[in-house]
Amino acid sequence: TETDLAYILSFSEVEITIVENETQVKKLLNIKKSIPALKTIISFEEVSEDTKSECEKKNVACLWFRDLQKSGHEWRKQHPDAVEQELEKGKPDDLATIIFTSGTTGTPKGVMLSHGNILCQLDEVTERIFLNPGERALLVLPVWHAFQRAVEYVIIAQGGTLCYSKPIGSVLLQDLQKLDPYLLPAVPRVWSAVYDGIWRKMRKTGGITFTLFRFFVAEALLWSKIDRKLRRKNTRFGPDYLGFWWPILVWPWLLLYPIKLLGNLLVFRKIKAMVGKNFRSGIAGGGAFPKNVDSFFWAIGVNIQEGYGLTETSPIISVRPIADPIFGNVGTPLRGMEVRVVDDDGIILGRCKKGTLQIKGACVMQGYYKRPDLTDKVMTVDGWFDTGDIAILSVNNEIQLRGRKKDTIVLQGGENIEPLPIEAKINESRFISTSVVFGTNEKGIDQKYLVALILPDQDAIETYAAENGITFGSYEELAETEAIQKLLEGEVFESISAKNGFKSFERINKIAVITKPFEVGVELSAKQEMMRYRVADIYKDKLAKLYKD
Repeated sequence: TETDLAYILSFSEVEITIVENETQVKKLLNIKKSIPALKTIISFEEVSEDTKSECEKKNVACLWFRDLQKSGHEWRKQHPDAVEQELEKGKPDDLATIIFTSGTTGTPKGVMLSHGNILCQLDEVTERIFLNPGERALLVLPVWHAFQRAVEYVIIAQGGTLCYSKPIGSVLLQDLQKLDPYLLPAVPRVWSAVYDGIWRKMRKTGGITFTLFRFFVAEALLWSKIDRKLRRKNTRFGPDYLGFWWPILVWPWLLLYPIKLLGNLLVFRKIKAMVGKNFRSGIAGGGAFPKNVDSFFWAIGVNIQEGYGLTETSPIISVRPIADPIFGNVGTPLRGMEVRVVDDDGIILGRCKKGTLQIKGACVMQGYYKRPDLTDKVMTVDGWFDTGDIAILSVNNEIQLRGRKKDTIVLQGGENIEPLPIEAKINESRFISTSVVFGTNEKGIDQKYLVALILPDQDAIETYAAENGITFGSYEELAETEAIQKLLEGEVFESISAKNGFKSFERINKIAVITKPFEVGVELSAKQEMMRYRVADIYKDKLAKLYKD
């Protein structure tokens, strides 16, 4: 948003900005009063004379990138060794970049990363995320984002080719076919959209085709679950008793294997063709990866490497290796990186115990720009960075994430609840696009029970209405009908129940339906993470009604 942009540029006292096009130039001119230090704008696309005149009126030089390149070539001829000399002056501890976090909880913070912070990860990450020289990676994240930049460095270090697309279903699918990439790094929301798109497409085919699809998916999920058990591919928090389970599970494994092969032949190879014949793996990073989506791609043979990191850790902490992946975690920490789990009192817990994850190593940031007070809040006296993530370490030191400490809901009865696993389970419903769980009212006051805002899947809801003779005018009217309300309530209450492992206080008591899809810059951050505080503010009237009633 312009508000965030004005804050970031003024707080960091930016003098030069590089933008994509004239639209972005105009956006900067609109907020020029808030960024008095701004002197120069460089645009990749040519800007009109009228806009250049507006820049001059506000004492800002507007340059076209191509003109700057030409003058740079001339300057380089006159100073042939200048760039190399400047590079030699650099030291590992020198500040390389300030990356402002997307602000899922409020005002963006400027994370200061050194050259050493960024470079310390490259050696091992190239072992876990690898490309041969010339192989293509398709990139869809914002170019300034820490995860995107780290992936770019990893690809360049291996001589790979960078290709750019957009996280829009139709555009991405076309580019996958056109470019046939070997690697696709993306946020979990993109993979969830691909998953939903596959199911939506198959439902529309209907008849025997959809019946066979569901059958083969169910069999593949069951076979892969057994296969992971037999091959020790599950995250372990204690003994696995494989000697006991082997003779019991090997027979269903053998019986289901031919069906799995038939599913590959008739169904799954067509799905895999959608991502291209060269596709080696995808990466899911920058947010929680839904278990049902992970299970689906694992079962049909599409490799997705779940990773974990934060801007403050440059950003990669761990990533599931493609060579020997273990299901249900984000991999072991990179070499040279220490991890520990602590309780609320800061006492160090052993493995297989849930607590707050802390990190130590060369990847940890220098601090928050101009905010030593905020830096002190996340750094312990003995030099550990507090991630704010709730995690548990497996017997093999793999990291399994359980939620965000800042998202923890505390009910009036004192029960602590992590909303992310609840939302992930609700979102498995084909009728639900997104859910947001709350335990506080519109004023932020703790309540006795949980409620949820539900954003339906429009296509699924309209298809259901057509199949069940529900008449409606607009989609918004349909979402408010009693039939759809009952449908969604049933889906939520069925998902969050004792049979699925949820405690009584984790159940959802009431829901409210919303119909406006979440947008980047409104309810979503730039990396498509939900900003819970903004959702609460936008729908405060609905929250008030849920608890008032």
